[in-house]
Amino acid sequence: MSAIEKISFDQTGLLRFITAGSVDDGKSTLIGRLLHDSKSIFEDQLTSITNTTRKRGMQGVDLSLLTDGLQAEREQGITIDVAYRYFATPKRKFIIADTPGHEQYTRNMVTGASTANLAIILIDARKGVLTQSRRHAYLASLVGIPHLVVAVNKMDLVDYSQPVFEKICQDFAAFAEKLNLRNIEYIPMSALNGDMVVERGDQLNWYQGSTLIDLLENVSIEDDINHEDFRFPVQWVCRPQTKELHDFRGYMGRIESGSIHVGDNITVLPSGLTSRIKEIILYEGPINEAIAPQSVTLTIEDHLDISRGDVLVKTGETPRVTKAFDAMLCWLSEQPLDPNRKYLIKQSTRMVKAVISRIDYRVDVNTMAHEATNTLKMNDIAHVGLKVQQPLVCDDYARNRSTGCFIVIDESSNNTVAAGMISPAEE
Repeated sequence: MSAIEKISFDQTGLLRFITAGSVDDGKSTLIGRLLHDSKSIFEDQLTSITNTTRKRGMQGVDLSLLTDGLQAEREQGITIDVAYRYFATPKRKFIIADTPGHEQYTRNMVTGASTANLAIILIDARKGVLTQSRRHAYLASLVGIPHLVVAVNKMDLVDYSQPVFEKICQDFAAFAEKLNLRNIEYIPMSALNGDMVVERGDQLNWYQGSTLIDLLENVSIEDDINHEDFRFPVQWVCRPQTKELHDFRGYMGRIESGSIHVGDNITVLPSGLTSRIKEIILYEGPINEAIAPQSVTLTIEDHLDISRGDVLVKTGETPRVTKAFDAMLCWLSEQPLDPNRKYLIKQSTRMVKAVISRIDYRVDVNTMAHEATNTLKMNDIAHVGLKVQQPLVCDDYARNRSTGCFIVIDESSNNTVAAGMISPAEE
């Protein structure tokens, strides 16, 4: 297997997904069921949660305890923080983020969704599509999650009714038409009993689609990475201080999108200097081609002034380089936005000072209505304008998630206070 084939296989062999929904929709139980039925938990874990279940006076095994790891979560019976879990089947490896259902934890879902390939939105079959269901669908659309699964859970409590399932699908589809959601699948299930999670069960014979695990194992994520636009943010300039490599100068980093060949013409941004790729080096040695998201060392034919934070792109495929741009911003900090102060923006490997020059509107994540405001509080999402002290290489987030996102840092405390997604430039 070639290096290119191997990296492609590695990426399609790992799926990152999140679960989201209203409180008590069964997110943690669903993950527990996935882990349990796929034989991905240890015997001592199963014994521990069985004992905890009995202490609570409950029968059987409360599988939600596999993910509700914080003591506060267990006491309240809800998920507060983002709980990450890992499991694997013979076909694929998985990283799960179980995100909270409460509106005040919007920031947690945005955090968990930022790197996800797929989102599972759980809907209680008794309650149908709720405000929280629409809110999570909007957030999934906002952060550009490519694949969405609507899991209609607790079908056992509505006698596994096909009309109930179909009505929920119709209601959700009508709302989803307003959003930029490309691929939506609908599955009826009972996470408590295990129907349509890993095993099909005996109660949903009218449903002819895949089980959840079949869908997760087989969903194609090959096209989720932008393979067209070569973006290589320089993370480190390698200058070995040895006699043999005294003249070596390599640029180390990860290819965020696209591909590169030896001999390709490249442009260094923001300076605009040009050169040609001389070598592409992996830890195994030189290769002729590399693709996202490989980490490589590049050498070029000319001696140019290149440093950490610069971005290499293919000549003729230059993105925006600007000191002012618009973005959707999710405010993460308990301290409100101060429009009169400067913050730091970290985009990929570049850090610059910035001000939020204007707030166009805040989004009501329950109704998607636009509201006027002059500040932002924790969990607020808004469309804003930013001005930066030094130029940034800006890709639209919808086209390139890796180079279209950034975080905002309070330089006095060094805390991350916001996450942003760059909006298209106005014509």
